[in-house]
Amino acid sequence: MIQISTVTIPKGTEDVVLHALRSGQIAQGPVVAEFEARFAELTRVPHAVAVNNGTTALIAAIRVLDLEPGDEVITSPFTFVATLNAILDSGATARFADIDEADFNLDPVAAEAAVTDRTRVLLPVHLYGQCADLDGLDSVIERHDLALVEDSAQAHGATIGDRAAGSTGLGCFSFYATKNLTTGEGGMVTTRDGLLADRLRVLRNQGMRGRYEYEMAGNNYRMTDVAASIGLPQLDSYTSNVEARRSNAAALSDALAGIEGLVTPSVAEGRGHVWHQYTVRLTSEAAMTRDELSEYLQANGVGCGIYYPRLVHDYDCYRGHPLVQVSETPVAARVCREVLSLPVRPGLSASDLDKVATTVRDALGA
Repeated sequence: MIQISTVTIPKGTEDVVLHALRSGQIAQGPVVAEFEARFAELTRVPHAVAVNNGTTALIAAIRVLDLEPGDEVITSPFTFVATLNAILDSGATARFADIDEADFNLDPVAAEAAVTDRTRVLLPVHLYGQCADLDGLDSVIERHDLALVEDSAQAHGATIGDRAAGSTGLGCFSFYATKNLTTGEGGMVTTRDGLLADRLRVLRNQGMRGRYEYEMAGNNYRMTDVAASIGLPQLDSYTSNVEARRSNAAALSDALAGIEGLVTPSVAEGRGHVWHQYTVRLTSEAAMTRDELSEYLQANGVGCGIYYPRLVHDYDCYRGHPLVQVSETPVAARVCREVLSLPVRPGLSASDLDKVATTVRDALGA
């Protein structure tokens, strides 16, 4: 089976982890600080604040904005549930705007149409490794005086123009096991705002400035040095790993071109895609449905994944929720029935890529 994702740890990681274990400082310490500094360089910001997972990063970013009950956060309905859960955790109301089918990200026109007099935050999701249209969203933010929180969980090092994902507003990253960069579990909040960075550091440490000096109601959001020591060595090879993903994506797109009903992913002009996922769409013109293709691929040794099969609010636990304001998002509703992600990870051989493409073409009669 060609797996859609595998966890590959660089040689020498064990030595870094062992050094952290033997140091006597295995909670948040100097390795976390080094990881923060290195990640800040990757995301082109002066401040990076490590936390214990990507959901926590979103929660912490929203919390330091001091939203009040009734304040609204506009986001995409086509995302992982952590995006919505973080909004609800803050006590804010979640509203949804439609997406652009070309990049799967928040559509600036739809986002502006969703703004009300209670909207305080715009929360785009940089899905699959490509930045949302931040240039288009900038004008919405400026016209309505909104804060920007970037769900960059899948977009480590992605760019739009001269900006990196997570470098404009409060950037929220995940280092879950299957992400392009992993610490097993872990997260990061990035920002250019020194005051917000300071508040984030106090918040993640139970609201303490110094020992027993409480300044705010906080929580334990800290990353361990052991986790950071898993991530640090990956930064050395991160650029080459992204280039491998880009090469694999280009090879797949070439091999899958011209198949009726199969739409291969595109990269918008001026954006640097990091290909966390290579996601195609199966339209009504295809020889089989998305679910049928998924079953065929799995049966023939090609791993694949559906990210995501339903809109994030389309579950019983959110229906009727007083803080979830659902609106019509027809593009997102259609796309979630069409998407299928194929293997694109580093480590795939030319024969692996050929098998993926050949199996897809055989299934669709191409």
